[in-house]
Amino acid sequence: MSEGNEQRPLRKDAVINRERLLAAARELFAVRGLDVTLNDIAHHAGVGVGTAYRRFANKEEVIDALFEEALQDIAAVANEALTEPDAWAGLVMFLERSLHMQFGDRGLNQIMNNAALGRDRVSDARDHIAPLIHQLVERAQEQGVVRPDLDQSDLIFVQLGLSAIMESSRAIAPGLYTRYLTLFLDGIRTDRSDFLPLPVRALSAEETHRAMTRERDVS
Repeated sequence: MSEGNEQRPLRKDAVINRERLLAAARELFAVRGLDVTLNDIAHHAGVGVGTAYRRFANKEEVIDALFEEALQDIAAVANEALTEPDAWAGLVMFLERSLHMQFGDRGLNQIMNNAALGRDRVSDARDHIAPLIHQLVERAQEQGVVRPDLDQSDLIFVQLGLSAIMESSRAIAPGLYTRYLTLFLDGIRTDRSDFLPLPVRALSAEETHRAMTRERDVS
């Protein structure tokens, strides 16, 4: 048997193990955020720690791989939104679906929005996603369904703010971010004769305090 033939099963095993590790990382990050180790990921995937370190040098490489997947998924949503003849419906669909992707996944939310995770990821997001968002906004302006001074950066910053609401209120009112998304949508549309119904109630003063202080040391 040739050396090339001997290596083929190993290459196939390497691909399978890499996918198992990424699947395990997705599951752990979704529930626990990024505060897991590569050892945790290996155990959850059912592979040896040594195997994990052969596929990924550290947890950062796992995060990089998942970030690239997330960019591709969000880009796919944006491209689908651009095929919607009604530019307003496409814009709303993009915001709702891209935010929903983060809503159920603490790890994705942190990967996409944690500034401490590196400028390269911000640059990748800018290069892949920003042009698509620009097209969504431009189409909506051409159809006259959003205010003419709306900028693609407005959508990016609104998503950033909504992700913070999502993270702080997840344990108390998981859908709270949709209330503020609706308020934003009412603020940019031009055909408003009335207001969109808010999908969830506002938090009480006590609930707001709990949401804002839940991770702080109150001792």
